Parts: sequence; C-alpha cells; structure tokens
Amino acid sequence: QLRPGCLIIGKGDRGTWLSPRRWLNLQEYQSKKLMQESGVAVQRFYVADTPSEALEAAKRLNAKEIVLKAQILAGGRGKGVFDSGLKGGVHLTKDPAVVGELANKMLGFNLTTKQTPKDGVKVKTVMVAEALDISRETYFAILMDRSCNGPVMVGSPQGGMDIEEVAANTPELIFKEVIDIFEGVQDDQALRMAANLGFKGPLQRQAADQIKRLYDLFLKVDATQVEVNPLGETPEGQVVCFDAKINFDDNAEFRQKSVFAMDDMTESDPTEMEAAKWDLKYIGLDGNIACFVNGAGLAMATCDIIDLHGGKPANFLDLGGGVKERQVYEAFKLLTADPKVEAILVNIFGGIVNCAIIANGITKACRELELKVPLVVRLEGTERRSIYSHKITNYTH
Repeated sequence: QLRPGCLIIGKGDRGTWLSPRRWLNLQEYQSKKLMQESGVAVQRFYVADTPSEALEAAKRLNAKEIVLKAQILAGGRGKGVFDSGLKGGVHLTKDPAVVGELANKMLGFNLTTKQTPKDGVKVKTVMVAEALDISRETYFAILMDRSCNGPVMVGSPQGGMDIEEVAANTPELIFKEVIDIFEGVQDDQALRMAANLGFKGPLQRQAADQIKRLYDLFLKVDATQVEVNPLGETPEGQVVCFDAKINFDDNAEFRQKSVFAMDDMTESDPTEMEAAKWDLKYIGLDGNIACFVNGAGLAMATCDIIDLHGGKPANFLDLGGGVKERQVYEAFKLLTADPKVEAILVNIFGGIVNCAIIANGITKACRELELKVPLVVRLEGTERRSIYSHKITNYTH
C-alpha cells in the first residue's frame, strides 16, 4: 500500500530500497480544476459534499449520461466496496435522481479498494461529471527526465491501459520528444506527437493544442510529471483529457502555496504526518525494533542489518543533517508511542550531525518519557562521542 508520505521504502532481493515520494497528493477533481484553469479540455463536473448537493449538481449538468466518482486518493475505486453495502466507487447513470441515491450510500461511508487500508477510507466528497463516449484512447505524459536534463513528452496510441505493459510488449508504440526547457514545446513537436498518437485531420491540430496547454500547466505548477491516461477522442470530434495524474516538486512549495494548500492530509498516516511536522522522514513498518538513524543510506543499512540477524525493523526514521535537540525528543515520542516497539536502536554517524545534540535529546526523552523498553545507542564520528555515550548509558536498559 502506498500512502501519502515523503518516502517509499520496501524490501527486495538486494535489501531495503528507498525512492523519492512526492508528499503532495490531490484528489481527481483538484487535478481537473488545475487543468481547466490552463485551458485543458476536461469533462464538465461539479463537486458535492452531501447527497442533496450531488443531486443538484447532476441536474445542473443536464447531460445525457452522468458519472459519479467517490473522491479518495487510492486507486481501484471502480472495484471497491463501501461499508454501506454499495459496490463500486464509480457509477454511470442517465437519471439525476439516482445520483442522489448513490451519493447517499457513498458519502460518510468507508470505501475499501486494493490500495486502501483494510478498513477502507471515509468518502467525504464525490465528483459529479458529464459522461462522454470515447471512440479512441491514447496515452500522453510530460515528465522530468534526468538523462535528458529536462522535460520529455512520452506518448502512445495505446491508451487506457498500463503503459508499462505497452512498453514491454510493443515498444515501437512508445514515442518520445525531448523538450528544450528554454524554448518550450515547438509547434512541429506537438503536431508530430499528435500524429504519433494517431490523431488525424482537424483532430491532429486540436490534440497538438492540448499538448501545448498541458506543457504550460506542467511549468505553471512546478510539476515533475503530468500523465493523461486516457487522452481520448470522442465521436463528436473532441480531444479530451479524461483522467490525469499530476506529481509536484515539493521543493517548489514556497512559490506554489495555493496548490499545496489543496493537499488532503486526512488520508495520511497520523504518525507520518506528525513526523513531517518536525521535518523527520518516518515510515512505519511491521517489526518490533525501532530504528533511530541519521541519513537515508545508513537508515536503510540499519534496517538490513536488523533483518540479517533475524530481527524486524518497526520503522524507517531518518533524522537527516542539521537536526535540533527538540526534533530528537519528538522522534523518541513517535517511536515510544508505537505499541509494537520492544526495543530501540540508535545508530548515528556524527559526520553530518553533532552527537552532543543527539545525546542531549535522548537523555531528555529518557527522563521525561519514562522509557520502558531496551535502548541501544551507537554514536560515531565525533571526538566527544565517549563522553556522551557514557551519559546515555545511565538511561540504557
């Protein structure tokens, strides 16, 4: 299960692995709103928090067919189940009255999918949108590619499916265009990509225009990826972005305050949210040995060492460099609050952090939190480590 957080951590044949995780997560309707504001063609939609609002939104749409979607951050909504008994978090209907009835069984109830916790996630908002027929589906994305030193367009005429599967089985159907970040998407690039996606005649120009608008959005919101799957063609001759995922660069939060203010943290793990408040990178795991480490590499190695010797890490916790005494104290509060924790291992390398700060924070935590589990401390890399290691020993069980 992937939850909103700073990092993804896992175990594999080569030990513990870690990859960047953008912590900002937007609901589907929020992404579509950003696209609308940049002139990208999306379905007409409204957002509702109550069944009566959903019914009113369905009437206002005045559409031939309406799609009602539960708004949660997890995937697999269509095959999910509500604890109200309703099956499916996505429903199609031609009757606005049915929208109100369905919303009554969605809002306030937990929806469980393959990506949610076992108890599901409470649905607080639904999106009521115009349902459009799709005559053809394509895939389009813009992403930052380090090997190209900038953004790259990726597209395929095979949309509406797993793009990794398309790349593996029919790599000749994957098309790329490197974008000069100083020049932007050129007309000939956009038209070439539209042609490669299979758009013909007037639709080619229309698709090229949507591609350029998507790139404008990519730059405007400091995105690391804008993925549209499917970028569809309707029988009426429209090019529409039916579903999109936007990843954001969290380093740009200072100039994207309105975007980051949309962040829905209600589905985040409470412990991870508390850790983020103190600038700590924390991911809960299933073991019983808590890890208190500085540096992501050392933290992963510590998890591996515990596993190698038959133990199971209870968490990944990276203090990082420049940590303050209060952060050390708050980190200990997080660790000791976990009922699974039966021991705490502190593994600190003093090359990027002052061991005195760590020692003072730990001793304060041991006194005030009345530590009840064994504590093992390793401080390495500073001349004064022996003094502070001795100081901590007085509180070691």
